[in-house]
Amino acid sequence: MGLHAKPLQLNTADAGFEAAFAARLHWSADTDAAIEQRVADILADVQQRGDDAVLEYTQRFDGLQAADVKALEITQAELKAALDSLPAAQREALQAAANRVRKYHEAQKKASGESWSYRDEDGTLLGQKVTPLDRVGIYVPGGKAAYPSSVLMNAIPAHVAGVQEIVMVVPTPQGVRNPLVLAAACVAGVSRAFTVGGAQAVAALAYGTATIPKVDKITGPGNAYVASAKKRVFGTVGIDMIAGPSEILVLADGSTPAEWVAMDLFSQAEHDELAQSILLCPDAAYIAEVQAAIDRLLPSMPRREIIAKSLNDRGALILTRSMEEACAISNRIAPEHLEVSSSEPHRWEPLLRHAGAIFLGAFTSESLGDYCAGPNHVLPTSGTARFSSPLGVYDFQKRSSLIEVSEAGAQPLGRIAAELAYGEGLQAHARAAELRLNPVPPMREPT
Repeated sequence: MGLHAKPLQLNTADAGFEAAFAARLHWSADTDAAIEQRVADILADVQQRGDDAVLEYTQRFDGLQAADVKALEITQAELKAALDSLPAAQREALQAAANRVRKYHEAQKKASGESWSYRDEDGTLLGQKVTPLDRVGIYVPGGKAAYPSSVLMNAIPAHVAGVQEIVMVVPTPQGVRNPLVLAAACVAGVSRAFTVGGAQAVAALAYGTATIPKVDKITGPGNAYVASAKKRVFGTVGIDMIAGPSEILVLADGSTPAEWVAMDLFSQAEHDELAQSILLCPDAAYIAEVQAAIDRLLPSMPRREIIAKSLNDRGALILTRSMEEACAISNRIAPEHLEVSSSEPHRWEPLLRHAGAIFLGAFTSESLGDYCAGPNHVLPTSGTARFSSPLGVYDFQKRSSLIEVSEAGAQPLGRIAAELAYGEGLQAHARAAELRLNPVPPMREPT
């Protein structure tokens, strides 16, 4: 019997739709208690023993033997050599992707990342000063697969933001270094790189060791140990997000070739068994075409077992009453990747409020966004797009308020502040404001 992928088929008109829909969407972000305890032990050990602990865990988990942590650092010369060693086509593709990602984030910086100020009529200056973080750490997954695209998406916006030092950590099991990952680090402007992974890498970045510098923020995806470690060090350093399984939601009106949509569903399902691929469409015949395309194309996929389990366990083909209803359901899901596979994508886009990234039109496959379109592929998952945004230049900047009150401005503001401060019972606040008034009023009795 051959391998089959049969996503759950639902109909919004059915009485049991809501319960079945909720069950299919459910995913628990709770981490295994054993993992949590192991991560807590690793973090505490690295915080206490520094380099010695990092070296010990790297040897134990990655089988990487080294005399000290300094030997785990990848030099800039090695990064450049990796770039130079790539086949011409691969190097050109990497450079082209990096250029597009950089261009997009430079535009993003101009739109939202500049300092500003204005003066009131009395001469008071108010504004906002935007400054980059000093040093950030980017975690790049390694092991089962290599992710040069993750290097570009994390390092380039940090570089564009003006971060002076970007520290990359990447696990290299058995010491195997991926040339494309190292080349991407060279292209993206990574300052220092270490062949360290797992919770110990997160701990080293968060607390600092004799060799690995402490950073201000850690970004980048990882396994359950990395996610747990990032949660635990948040507060000591900033983090980007806690990423769940990858997701794609396709809104289709039936105008796109069914094979295209089937392959787009595959593109997320092949990440891992927990990835979620959903199709929303008001055309029952088209849904049947997509299922037929899934059946036809699955055997040719190298990762077909993973795709099949993902689609069988978490996938769904949902028949809706209309495209309007499909858009409303999409907003409830708030997917990581949202494809509007329609002949009129701009008709539906205004109805879509919550998504990590919106891909408009039949030719805009999600995979283009993963690699080279330009916008960042680090996106909120598990419904967090309701309140979170893609990784961007703004994640590597901070904002300071600017306030310069003129003598004239201190008169009305001082009276307002004093009145409110007395109401709160904070006399020193009130007097500090009143001392700037002209003439200075007499002290008020405490209330």
